[in-house]
Order: sequence, then structure tokens, then C-alpha cells
Amino acid sequence: MQQREIPGTSVALTELGFGGAGIGNLFRVTPVHDAKAAVHAAWDAGIRYFDTAPHYGLGLSERRLGAALRDRPRDEYAISSKVGRLLVPNEDPRGVDTEGFVVRDDLRRRWDFSRDGVLRCIEDTLTRTGLDRLDIVYLHDPDDHWRQAVEEAMPTLADLRRQGVVGAIGAGMNQSAMLSRFLRESAADVVMLAGRYTLLDQSALDDVLPAAREQGRSVVAVGVFNSGLLALDRPTEGMKYDYQDAPPELVARALAIAGTCEAHGTTLPAAAIAFPFTHPSVVNVTLGMRSPVEVTRNAELHGSTVPAALWDDLRAQGLIRHV
Repeated sequence: MQQREIPGTSVALTELGFGGAGIGNLFRVTPVHDAKAAVHAAWDAGIRYFDTAPHYGLGLSERRLGAALRDRPRDEYAISSKVGRLLVPNEDPRGVDTEGFVVRDDLRRRWDFSRDGVLRCIEDTLTRTGLDRLDIVYLHDPDDHWRQAVEEAMPTLADLRRQGVVGAIGAGMNQSAMLSRFLRESAADVVMLAGRYTLLDQSALDDVLPAAREQGRSVVAVGVFNSGLLALDRPTEGMKYDYQDAPPELVARALAIAGTCEAHGTTLPAAAIAFPFTHPSVVNVTLGMRSPVEVTRNAELHGSTVPAALWDDLRAQGLIRHV
């Protein structure tokens, strides 16, 4: 699988990445054997970029990903995790996590973008994964913590990058406006952009993508299916868009895009994976995967042919924006 470099760093990512939230029991239980088999299937498919976070299953995703990769040559893959949500003992457990993961809540998350918090978070991640270094560390959803994130957390990550503890640094968020500020006002090499440069939402063209191009930085695109509406060949009513029921007008728009994809000999989900690469700053699309079946499907979609004429046709119809 083709790799793309993050400029100014030693880190290169395969075009397709493995998102680890699912193997952290996001929304439902993923059996341990399925999680391990999914990571191995990703490796067999040529995927060499794996993303995780302490938030995902209160550390479960990190533990499972580290265990599944333990026997793989360390120099042959890149792994990223995140800081900002420190895991601490839960003094008032209720039995099950309340933030979307089906795991026990013996731990809880505490927002912390301080220098000490970042260092402790990375140390804990290295312990859980069994790794000696991370290739990328992102600030995780610092929406309400801009000042501490940019004044403490990012300089701390820059120090670790100079020491070789991490290869590249950045931030990951669902919004694009603040990510553009990180690119312009901090030492970030790369940002993880969730859902804001897709076939249904190109709002990142207003801020983060121009910033990335001007600064010579990179973008990892996630959430390219917008929570499911773009995941099937023919969208239907009742599907999700950004974790909510999709409005009828968006379903209709997705159907129109799907029809144009069919006319060009491709499918809606294949186009959804290929679309972010129409911008030169995007180096990777990472998809959440929790089983070998999902991995195989995503790899096949990524490997399928999506003709360049499709984008011209969609723009001409007003279904996507001009770059």
C-alpha cells in the first residue's frame, strides 16, 4: 500500500489507516479474538498505520492494539495515540462506562493538557501498549482547553519530538477552525480532521486545509463516512449522520452522489474513501475497524478505481465544492 510522508518528520503513513475505537468496545463489545484478528487482517492488507487513544475503552484499545502488534517489526509500522484525557481511578463507579464504550468504569477520564498531564498520559500509553515510542501524538479534542493546549501541551510534545520519543505531533478534533489555529500558531506537524472533509461536508476548505497547504503540514482524514450515511452503496432513511439521524435532505443528497458514482462505475463508499485525497495536504484516511470482514471490505474499497472525472461531475452538479 502506498505511503505518504508527513513533511519535516521521519513519519510516513500508508494511505489507509486502522482506527482503534472499535476494538475498544465502542457502542458494543468486540470479542478479544475479533480485535486481534482485525489488526492481523489489516497488516495482511498492507495497512501500516494504527491509531488509538486512552479514551477508547478506558485504555482497552491501547492494550489490545499493542498486544496484536507485539511480534511485528517496530520499524515497519506507525502508531499514534492521544493526550488530554488522563485515566485516573474512578471513586464512584457505576459498572459501565458512560461515554460510549462497553467497558467497566473502574477508571474515569480527567481533562489535563498540562505538561505533567501530557507526560503521564504518554507514559501510561507506552505501558499499556508495551511500546518504547509513539510515532504520532495528538492532542485529543482540546476544544475547551485552547490556552493550556497551545501553551503547555504542544510545547511539551515539541520537546518530546526533539528527544525522539515521538516522531510527529498534532491535534485531533471534530471541528476544523481550531485545527487551523494549531497549524498556524503551534509546532503541529499534522492534524486529525474528523468529518469535515467528506462528500457531504467540505467546511475544512474554509480553514484547516488552506492552513495546511500554506504551512506545508499534513492532514489525516477520519469520519469520512459521516457516521454511516456514506458507508453503503445506496443510503436509506434512518441512517446516521454525525451520530444523529440523518436529515431527509442529506439522505437525498447522498443518494444523488451515489447515483453519480454508479454512472462512473464506482460506489458511494469507495468515493467517500478516495475523496479526501483530492486535496494535496491529506496524507491518510483512517477508518474504524473491528473485524477482519470490515478490514477486508475497507481495503478493497480503497483499492478500487475511482475515476477523476467523478469529482468534476459532482462539482458541476453542485454536489461538492470546488477546491
